[in-house]
Amino acid sequence: MKSVIFAAAVASAAAFAPAQTGKATTALNAFDTELGVQPPLGFFDPLGLLDDADQERFDRLRYVELKHGRISQLAFLGQITTRAGVRLPGDIDYSGTSFGDIGEGWSGSLQVPVAGALQILAFVGFLELGVMKDIEGTGNEHVGDFRNGALDYGWDTFDEETKLSKRAIELNNGRAAMMGILGLMVHEQLGGDLPIVGSM
Repeated sequence: MKSVIFAAAVASAAAFAPAQTGKATTALNAFDTELGVQPPLGFFDPLGLLDDADQERFDRLRYVELKHGRISQLAFLGQITTRAGVRLPGDIDYSGTSFGDIGEGWSGSLQVPVAGALQILAFVGFLELGVMKDIEGTGNEHVGDFRNGALDYGWDTFDEETKLSKRAIELNNGRAAMMGILGLMVHEQLGGDLPIVGSM
């Protein structure tokens, strides 16, 4: 009787053991060694955007990820700065609306006068089309390297290991900022108080 109970216990425990499967070889494995594939997630592509993708497709998505990360870092710091009460001096338009009269966050962006919003849009368009892009043949070392042979800031003095580390840090900070600004936008709609940010 004891052996029957023991066998039943072993059989039921085996039901909860993970199934042994061989490692699948897919096109995703081609990007397992790219910058940004790091613990705890490793290669993370839940939407399958890189299924059967080539290096050109991966580079395009990495370019977009870097650009969105940089924009999100600016947006997150902008949220924190304006909520701390730091504003530009003077007026935003000729009718006397001061920068301090404009609210914070998403609701504040809707309070900007139309002429100001158009100026912001034109400036962003200028940056997008004329400045913030990879220009072939200017010595760019990687996707998202916008120096284009004009700016350096000491980048060329770093060894390869330091460059790779700094690129990974930028990528992770951008990913965190994308989640951070999304969280701030959601909490602004929900209302309440957040640490550091304060009342939403």
